[in-house]
Amino acid sequence: MFAIVKTGGKQYCVKAGDVVKVEKLEAEPGAKISLSDVLFTASDSAVNVNASDVGNASVAAEVMKHVRNKKLIVFKKIRRHNHRRKNGHRQWMTVLKITDISLSGAAK
Repeated sequence: MFAIVKTGGKQYCVKAGDVVKVEKLEAEPGAKISLSDVLFTASDSAVNVNASDVGNASVAAEVMKHVRNKKLIVFKKIRRHNHRRKNGHRQWMTVLKITDISLSGAAK
């Protein structure tokens, strides 16, 4: 069984046992969290797409650690004016281990 969840403005395809990096969440390492914004679920027997079927679904996860993502270079230039700016940015990410996907909303 897998699900598509939305967190931090992005969508992630997850299944039980996966380890994913998402935008930083306010939770301590080792904490158990529930992602309730589930857009899609699928198993061997059924596919749930519309809001009435997926409305109660939730994904249980454990926060493993907080890390910094790889550096992105931000370069700005105005041509013919000798104007250049170079900055770097490293986004904070949370590493989650997906423990369970529940269709009823109650996480184990």
